[in-house]
Amino acid sequence: MHRCPCGSGADYESCCGPLHRGAAAPTALALMRSRFSAYALGDADYLMTSWHPQTRPASMDLDDTVIWRRLQIVDVVAGGEDDDDGVVEFRGAFRRAGQHDVLHERSRFTRLNGRWVYLDGS
Repeated sequence: MHRCPCGSGADYESCCGPLHRGAAAPTALALMRSRFSAYALGDADYLMTSWHPQTRPASMDLDDTVIWRRLQIVDVVAGGEDDDDGVVEFRGAFRRAGQHDVLHERSRFTRLNGRWVYLDGS
């Protein structure tokens, strides 16, 4: 049993694993956590399918020299099971070429055909 990379404390198979295999995320926060896990695991296909088609890039090549270490949720606005939109602010710690850094983003999520998708971030 392996801990989920998203930092929830749960094992991967009961946390982000089902989402990576096609289950719908119940909340924007769950989708955010699953996307962090996908970056940590190098799952570009999941990142593309969970990204809104109007804002996602045509293709995605993940940098395999980046090691995602920790996810910290800073703020959550809406994005619940009964919402259509939500915002999740996070800090993602990573290491590249021996240097430690942090990505800080306020991500917007929306529902598309009943499923949460990543819209954009700033």
